[in-house]
Parts: sequence; C-alpha cells; structure tokens
Amino acid sequence: MSLRSLRTAAHPPAFPVYLFDVDGTLMDSARDICGAIQCVLGDCGRTDVSDEFLKRYIGLHLFDLFFDLGFEQSVHEEMLASYRRVYHERKHASTAVIPGVKEMLGRLGGKKSTATTKGTPSTRLLLEQFGLIEHFDHVQGTDGFPAKPEPDVLLKSIEVFGVRAEACLLVGDAPADMEAGRRAGVRICAVRYGYGDPAELAKWEPDYWIDRPGDLVEQCI
Repeated sequence: MSLRSLRTAAHPPAFPVYLFDVDGTLMDSARDICGAIQCVLGDCGRTDVSDEFLKRYIGLHLFDLFFDLGFEQSVHEEMLASYRRVYHERKHASTAVIPGVKEMLGRLGGKKSTATTKGTPSTRLLLEQFGLIEHFDHVQGTDGFPAKPEPDVLLKSIEVFGVRAEACLLVGDAPADMEAGRRAGVRICAVRYGYGDPAELAKWEPDYWIDRPGDLVEQCI
C-alpha cells in the first residue's frame, strides 16, 4: 500500500467523527512532559536521560519507559504518582497550542473527541486552559483501562458517538496511535509535525499523512 498525503490525495472523504491524540498532535507539550519525567528520574539517580530519548515515549504509558530504563516494577506506581504531581505543578508553563490547530478545529466539520494517554479530567483542564474545549463534543482520556497501543481509548469515543469504527478518523503523531487505530478499525492519519519518527509511523501504512494541521481542513471541508 503506497503512502498518501492529505495534501495530494484525491479528495479523501470528510469523516463524521475525528479522534485526536493530544501531545504532539494538538499541543506542543514535550518540554513540560520531559521536564517532569527528568525530575522524577533525577530523584531516582538517573540524570542521563535526554529529551530526545523521552520524546519517543510520549503517548505511551510511563510504565513502558520505567521498565525500559531498568526500574523494578515495585517502584513504578510511586514514580508515576511523583510524575503526576510534578507535571501538575508545572501548570503547562512550557506548553503551547501547535500553530494552526485552533483554526483547523474551528473549520473542521464532524464530531470531535480526544484519544490520549492522559486521564480525562486532566485532558479537559488542558483543553480549557488553552481555549480548545469548545471544539470538542467529547473528551476521552485513558481512565483505568490499558493505554495505547491498546484500542480502548478509541473504542470509548466510538461507543459514545454511536458510530461505526470505519466512519472515524484518528489523527496522531506516534506509532502507538497508528497501532491503536488499526486495532480499533478506524482510518488513521499520521502527523509529520509531531514527536513520532515518520519511518516508524509508516510501518502502519497510514491512510493519510499531514505536514501541518491545515492540511486536514483543506481536504475534509
């Protein structure tokens, strides 16, 4: 299957439902996420983990990172709690809406939901703080069920909207988004401007690609 770009594809359809990853897709939040993680890791004696390394894990559960760095499972919950506290204390001071996202959401038709590893309450607060909440019909985070690449967070929104999976388009920047979308049965759009490695995204043969948020609007209105 050849890779296609929304900018050049021949009139891909507008979708009744759009499901958006948040970090790296709607928000440039890496500095706050990586900064909070590095604070936790530093308290545990690891001061050698770079932002570039940590960006690979944005969108995954932090337990995956802790495991890969060699931390015993017995301390994962404590480390996660510390991360949530530090991240909350940062108050998104180094986070910003990705240029073009507000305009894209305002012009794009269909219903919209989130599909993020963040919990629903924190996702809602983030969208409210940055003036995006008005564009969403539903906010869905990962609440007590497996995180992406499991498809659960997508299936929750599909259930809320009462639509067929194939009527939905997932927009995300991470391989975990692409895998979750394939497993949920939705169409998938890969974001080149986010944190994910395009070569890794390509392995899931996305239905569409975008280089900037406005590309989605140009083809779907």
